[in-house]
Amino acid sequence: FKRSASLMSGTLESLSGLGEDGSSVGSDSEINGLTVRRTDKYGFLGGNQYSDGGDKEVRVEVARQREMKWLDMFANWDKWIKHRFQKVKLRCRKGVPSSLRSKAWQLLSNSQELLLANPGKFEELEREQGEAKWLDIIEKDLHRQFPFHEMFAARGGHGQQDLYRILKAYTIYRPDEGYCQAQAPVAAVLLMHMPAEQAFWCLVQICEKYLPGYYSAGLEAIQLDGEIFFSLLRRTCPMAYRHLKKFKIDPILYMTEWFMCIFSRTLPWACVLRVWDMFFCEGVKIVFRVGLVLLKQMLGSVDKLRELQGMYETMERLRNISPDMIREDILVQEVSVCECVTEALIERECSVQVRKWRESRGELTHQPGRRLHGTRAVYEHKRRAAAITSGGSFSFLGSPVPPNRKSLIKKNKTKQNKWEASCVIHHVETPFRSSTVVDETGSRF
Repeated sequence: FKRSASLMSGTLESLSGLGEDGSSVGSDSEINGLTVRRTDKYGFLGGNQYSDGGDKEVRVEVARQREMKWLDMFANWDKWIKHRFQKVKLRCRKGVPSSLRSKAWQLLSNSQELLLANPGKFEELEREQGEAKWLDIIEKDLHRQFPFHEMFAARGGHGQQDLYRILKAYTIYRPDEGYCQAQAPVAAVLLMHMPAEQAFWCLVQICEKYLPGYYSAGLEAIQLDGEIFFSLLRRTCPMAYRHLKKFKIDPILYMTEWFMCIFSRTLPWACVLRVWDMFFCEGVKIVFRVGLVLLKQMLGSVDKLRELQGMYETMERLRNISPDMIREDILVQEVSVCECVTEALIERECSVQVRKWRESRGELTHQPGRRLHGTRAVYEHKRRAAAITSGGSFSFLGSPVPPNRKSLIKKNKTKQNKWEASCVIHHVETPFRSSTVVDETGSRF
């Protein structure tokens, strides 16, 4: 455990982006030389994630057609999620139109509803003073977030100011969690697509619903997911698994930044956006799949491993993924066909790793059961909460049942229970109950 904690500490230091002299990778002096250069279509002035324009362009008529389809979904969002979710998932995998990405991410994460339910809350959090220890760290981290992007290039510019507002507000909103350095790039990506208030509530959903515990003290959740990830790697790419095992390269050495920053500091920007589109729709399984695909591409053949004769060479490859190795269309295709990595498999493996953790380290402070796997799970969670608030209950199809029908349901349940008891006595197998039981994680059993 001490070794893991030490490794985790070293990995988190890499998130700060500090050079040997304590300066950031993208200082003002480096940016100043690029002020006259045109930005790419994503707003980057330079750096590893700058796009040279070689990306495949979508024809205007195709782009307009996709936008119309998404606008139609926006107009009837709940119906699409309830009845045609597979179509929503397919469209997210194809990529959300850039002009509608802000709206799509807010609806997929349900952060828009959270915003509407808390009018004035963000401004209220802004007015509070905040804890000095968090504010000092946030202040130091601002200029390290995408320093080659036009929004964050200028020290004290509007991008850095909004980023400060969001991160400060979160430390007040969740004082038990405070601030984690990996939250800054996540919040920065959101700010590139939406105003500060919307970005704040989207960040809340990521931290609380999609990746709960990732940014909490102790970082138990990311360590646990590291063990889950390594176990999944053994199933999906044994060659990469054996190589990493041979050189005793723990998952937290390379996957911490991948997972906690949702690949925003790792992949070419076109790939980052596609991954985030799928992540908001399908949840953390996309993060697992992307990580597995990357390892398969880098360590999945004899020829590739021939160049990596030790721990140092392997870590260099994993921490500095060449953009030339990652093509957007191939990455998305590989992630889409990696159907063996499902929510059920992740949760099953999570149970195994939690048991091992408790046997070797004691009880977890983080509760892994709180994670919601994407839009559909968030939607079901919302409906259950609404039903409980209104005093109703849930039917088999997940629809709230009006209170005035409770007596009828109770009467039917009594009949059903008597019948099931009779079936037990006569050893007859009973069908699935029409009123499902839902545990605290949202799983039905």
